[in-house]
Amino acid sequence: MRKALVTGSFDPPTLGHLDVIEQACRTYDGVTVGVFINPEKTYRYPTDARVEMLRRMCAHLPTVSVIASDGYVADTAREGGFTAIVRGVRDSADLAYEAKMADYNLAHSGVPTVFLPPDPAHAQISSSLVRERLAAGKDVSDLVPPAVWALL
Repeated sequence: MRKALVTGSFDPPTLGHLDVIEQACRTYDGVTVGVFINPEKTYRYPTDARVEMLRRMCAHLPTVSVIASDGYVADTAREGGFTAIVRGVRDSADLAYEAKMADYNLAHSGVPTVFLPPDPAHAQISSSLVRERLAAGKDVSDLVPPAVWALL
């Protein structure tokens, strides 16, 4: 069975995240979305809220499960028997950063990283943009799936 681990902080999940997860579902038998906690980051939404947003957002995808972890992606990938780590990349800056992480994860887990671009309609959407617009009191319903919008 080919299993993918889609990783991120998902603070909050966006239409771009959903697009990448749906692409992974077309390629892999099982997809686990991993909400990874970086102790050096401050999050707008608590981990359990992000997990719930993802579960609701992915409810139409029967092969998707959602987990939270404060460990390393490489350890989770190796211990979980995943065949790929999936990351969305929007542009060359994302790719440069993600390539370094992919090298580390491959060296420490033996699991390769697959990069998937989002649909061009979602390529400029980021969780940071969503948080900025929310802080300014602006509508973000065009940036997040309806299930996430309902929880924001």
